[in-house]
Amino acid sequence: MSTLSNQIEAYLKQMLSASEGGVIELKRSDLAGAFMCVPSQINYVLETRFSPKQGYMVESRRGGGGYVRIIRLAMENENDLSALLNSVQDQRVSRQSGNKLLERLMEEEFLTKREGMLVAALLNDAVLKSVPDPDALRCRMLNNVLQLLLRDDFI
Repeated sequence: MSTLSNQIEAYLKQMLSASEGGVIELKRSDLAGAFMCVPSQINYVLETRFSPKQGYMVESRRGGGGYVRIIRLAMENENDLSALLNSVQDQRVSRQSGNKLLERLMEEEFLTKREGMLVAALLNDAVLKSVPDPDALRCRMLNNVLQLLLRDDFI
């Protein structure tokens, strides 16, 4: 069963896929009305599922004529991949954040679906449960994957 947040995320990603240029603009209140939820639920989805680390930029203006604009940030080359690596350096990465990063790498075709699934299996909480700080280890593992993708002999 899908949660409301997952449904809103899927709807917005579908709209982005169908849009020209990977940009959509909509009213937060219209979206909340369509999903029969409060606007703060929309804010939650935008903040947790559409961050720059996940490949999106969100612009918004509040008020009666306000809008939300979601822009898909493309990763076109190794410089974009390098910037992504810098964003996860020396941090802890939750399972959810790690999976979002892997989804982005698959969407941008830096990883195949199979490769992404293999890495996700290694980053799973069940695998890392005996590790004192699984989020720190997950971060180091993702850093190694990103560094491998940046190697000149693989690009």
